Amino acid sequence: MGYSIGQVSKKTGLGVHTLRYYEKEGLLPFVSKTSSGLRTYSDNDLGWIKMIECLKATGMPLKGIKQYIDWFIEGDSTLTKRLEMFEKQKQNLENQLSQIQNNMQMIDYKIRLYQKAVQLGSLQRANQDKELQKEKVKLFANEQIDN
Repeated sequence: MGYSIGQVSKKTGLGVHTLRYYEKEGLLPFVSKTSSGLRTYSDNDLGWIKMIECLKATGMPLKGIKQYIDWFIEGDSTLTKRLEMFEKQKQNLENQLSQIQNNMQMIDYKIRLYQKAVQLGSLQRANQDKELQKEKVKLFANEQIDN
């Protein structure tokens, strides 16, 4: 089925200018045009857009996404390069996820600390809670965090 750029914009939530930019940058090399020059997007193109947005969301720059598309076009001789690229991107995501989990633990600690402070009416008294002290030491590795 063929979709107009406006339909694709609505389906993907991407602006028409973004779609044109992606095409200009070589990220959508498979989009066909009618004899009058209107873009006609296929379901396959929508899949490529979804992959582009996925890779962008993982922090991959457009240049890296373009490289992937170029390798795809080159064919099977680049399978190893593409595999390595996805493995590297997965490792980057795993590192980001670990950092997010660490940040979540710190935020959860602060929430518990301030809940206790509100309950007791004093941050100083909340900081004297033995369980919170243990958690603080574990999370902050003996760094002094007073706020």
